Amino acid sequence: MAGDQQFLGRGWAFPVTFDNQGRGVAMADAEEDIRQSLQILLSTSLGERVLRPTFGLKRDALMFEPLSTSFGSYLVREIETAVYRRMGLRTVIALIVTSAMVSCETPPMTDQGRLAQIFSDYVGNDVPGAAVLVIQDGQKELKGTFGMANLDAREPVGSNTNFRLGSVTKQFTAMCILMLVDRDSLRLDDTLGGILPDFPAFADRITIIHLLQHTSGLLDYEDFVPSESLEQVSDSDALDILIATDSTYFEPGAAFRYSNSGYAVLAMIVEKYSGRTFAEFLKENIFDPLGMDGTVAYQKGISEVSNRAYGYTVTESGIENTDQSPWSAVLGDGGIYSSIDDLYKWDQALYTDTLISADLFTQALTPNLDDYGFGWRIDTYKGLKRYHHSGSTSGFRNFVMRFPDEQLTVIVLTNRAEPDVQPLAERVAELVIGH
Repeated sequence: MAGDQQFLGRGWAFPVTFDNQGRGVAMADAEEDIRQSLQILLSTSLGERVLRPTFGLKRDALMFEPLSTSFGSYLVREIETAVYRRMGLRTVIALIVTSAMVSCETPPMTDQGRLAQIFSDYVGNDVPGAAVLVIQDGQKELKGTFGMANLDAREPVGSNTNFRLGSVTKQFTAMCILMLVDRDSLRLDDTLGGILPDFPAFADRITIIHLLQHTSGLLDYEDFVPSESLEQVSDSDALDILIATDSTYFEPGAAFRYSNSGYAVLAMIVEKYSGRTFAEFLKENIFDPLGMDGTVAYQKGISEVSNRAYGYTVTESGIENTDQSPWSAVLGDGGIYSSIDDLYKWDQALYTDTLISADLFTQALTPNLDDYGFGWRIDTYKGLKRYHHSGSTSGFRNFVMRFPDEQLTVIVLTNRAEPDVQPLAERVAELVIGH
């Protein structure tokens, strides 16, 4: 039967697969059928006006470039139905053309077409791409993959492409801490000084909650690492940098200042209290139990990222590979790679008590200063309660938001440094919430 719709180049790519019993159209026969079908389409004035085909099979896909996005989306949907029902493609395309000529109207644009419009800048076989997923009531309501995961290897983005999450990682780091709390290995009011006594005296006034909510006042470890450095720092390096400081930005708990330092320290606390590396704890306690098989806290030389997206910066002068920075190896604040396929499993687990108790998760989603909880921001959007977090790291921009009362989630992952994708994610949400 037909596979998922994808977008390659400036046109649409519709993968067509067939089972070993020959259901659908045999691939050997499909090419000629497609060519004849497109010749019929070209022979009509409507076809000339609406669709310019670049027919032929490439990557086992029917390729064509729609001048009208809505008509192209409609045609793809009808071809999928035809293949599934074992109808001749030539017949169904002729019927579509005849129907369209009679009505003289372009079919209304679907949400899939609107999604493609929102992410039109990410469409192409020569640009970094995006993966988008809308989940509603436990179902994958809308999905789109655009552009390229690896420009050098010409690998397109798929639903299993793993992007570096950046600060979307923080919800996983917070969950690790909460799992230790749930197991009575740690308390939220434990102090940093009590946990890691090598810290200066100011750490005696910093609690786990301060670290989770960005109210610790810890200095930014990044400021102590030159941006041109060829050596990458790790979580333990960040910890050593912070232990060597002698002050904080403010009295712990007195203000909000977004802190990657706090989450690097939290990763090291997980290691101390679990007896496992942070990456191992994530894999054994979250990724494996949830079946997030492609997700990894990446450590060069220790682990690998399957189906990996590489990060880029797009400018007027061209596209630059900016996949790594001196801070990219720090895991606790941003080092997880994942896909929309795996994040679907994570999202669904958060509706249950599979990982931690419901009461503890409620505490995690209680906003403090700057509407921040434990690894999530909490606010309202269009009058609806929302939990969300962005992720910005070298060559990547991501955004995840959940509307718990509607059981609606929007996930946007991209492998380019700009732009901020929160506005794009919100436009996607509006396709569903209707505001």
